[in-house]
Amino acid sequence: MEFWLLIILLSLTSYLFFFLLKRNLSKITRTPIWLLWSILMLPPAIWVTWGLIYGNDKPMPPALAIGPFIICPIVYWWLIQSQKIEPEVKEKEKEKERDRSQLDLSKAKQPPENSPPNIAKVIPIDTEEEATLRDCFPWGTYYLQRIDYRPQAILCLGKLRTVPEEAYNTIKNNVEKAFGDRYLVLFQESLRGQPFFALVPNVWEKKSRSVSGREEPLTRPILALSLMLVTLLTTTNAGWEFAGITLKQLESNPALMLQGLYYSIPLMLIFAFHEFSHYLTAIRYKIRATLPYFIPVPLLLGTFGAFTQMRSPVPNRKALFDVAIAGPYGGLIVTIPIFIWGLAQSTVVAIDPDNTSILNFDALDPRFSLLLSLLAKIALGSQLEPGMAIDLHPAALAGYIGLILAAFNLMPVGQLDGGHIVHAVFGQRMALIIGQITIVLTLILAIVKRDFVIWGLFLLFMPAGQPALNDVTELNNWRDMLGLLSLVILLIILLPIPPSLAGFLNL
Repeated sequence: MEFWLLIILLSLTSYLFFFLLKRNLSKITRTPIWLLWSILMLPPAIWVTWGLIYGNDKPMPPALAIGPFIICPIVYWWLIQSQKIEPEVKEKEKEKERDRSQLDLSKAKQPPENSPPNIAKVIPIDTEEEATLRDCFPWGTYYLQRIDYRPQAILCLGKLRTVPEEAYNTIKNNVEKAFGDRYLVLFQESLRGQPFFALVPNVWEKKSRSVSGREEPLTRPILALSLMLVTLLTTTNAGWEFAGITLKQLESNPALMLQGLYYSIPLMLIFAFHEFSHYLTAIRYKIRATLPYFIPVPLLLGTFGAFTQMRSPVPNRKALFDVAIAGPYGGLIVTIPIFIWGLAQSTVVAIDPDNTSILNFDALDPRFSLLLSLLAKIALGSQLEPGMAIDLHPAALAGYIGLILAAFNLMPVGQLDGGHIVHAVFGQRMALIIGQITIVLTLILAIVKRDFVIWGLFLLFMPAGQPALNDVTELNNWRDMLGLLSLVILLIILLPIPPSLAGFLNL
């Protein structure tokens, strides 16, 4: 029975992964989808095969357990990038480009000396259009000094003469009136802190439409519901295993199914609140976004979480901040009460000195985390004393995973929520510096505590975050405070409880 259950779960997961890959990657890479699918499914296939052959009698070698999980994402990324397809130009843009190619370029104004000589072929703009572009910059708003032509952008350099938000809105509206949806208008700061405008080809409009020219649907409720139901099945199965329940016991006593649901339902609620907080905030700012999609996995925790994909640019740093911070805060709103309730149902056991890993759910030492220690003391009171650990109830395990999820997402690196938060608060340049420092500190922490090796590797290969269209306008004071509070939450989750406080709480 267990054999066929694993096969069915793996088959359903494989099909859903293949469907998602075909929908999302067929237009951006020439690499065969079946090859990408095979690379993604290799780690679970190895783990399932080992479990079916050896069961619990022989533990899997660490290199075989962790190696595919590290190597396969790298190979997957390389295969996509090596055969990447450049975004296609709209048909009307192709016609314009062909028409402009027949012009006598010698009569047009030459680009600046430091610009590439073939830039007219990349972003065609003639003398008349350049004059129109210059008229989009009112002298009292942004004093345009020069235009630089780059392979993928037209840089408009000058001096800002009003508040950034007013300048961006004015110039953006002028460019849209003059050029329609041909360009996206970016407002960024140079390394010296000087604000400049950049016009880039609007590939987002093309991406939002299918081959037939119609707008591609964003909300796929049937797909989202199917993934949710499959994830409920895989996480419930994982909940039975965490509770130590076998299929024979379940068949003789179906009421034991609740032990699996105690884990799966709270965990999916945590993921759902996290992702729907992102989704609803994105919709509030009129950002095109997909529904949250759960990722079922027939092993380990039963899921790799959920994701929401944005299909249009973020308008400004305020929107970037609000969308990013909504997820962790929304998840924590349900994580903390679930965790406290689950801890109250857990039992206290002696610490296992040979296994103090943060993944030892049968005897978890809460002292590695300040927040975890405080919540455990609130829930268990005098039961939790020095030398004692916690055998996590399934609901407590779900809450614990929610805390780990919040901590990882709040890491101020790249495309993680924390990376977007520090970008919105401090700007792109400072966010890059903070991200690099965080990666180095995490790798050092991984040397001391091996549980953080996977974190360090994930952060090391984390892509850089994308700037907002208006990346100059700063946040207000209360958003700055919320951003700093998110870093405080990250620290109290990751830092151990001070010995003096532990002694005071009798931990």
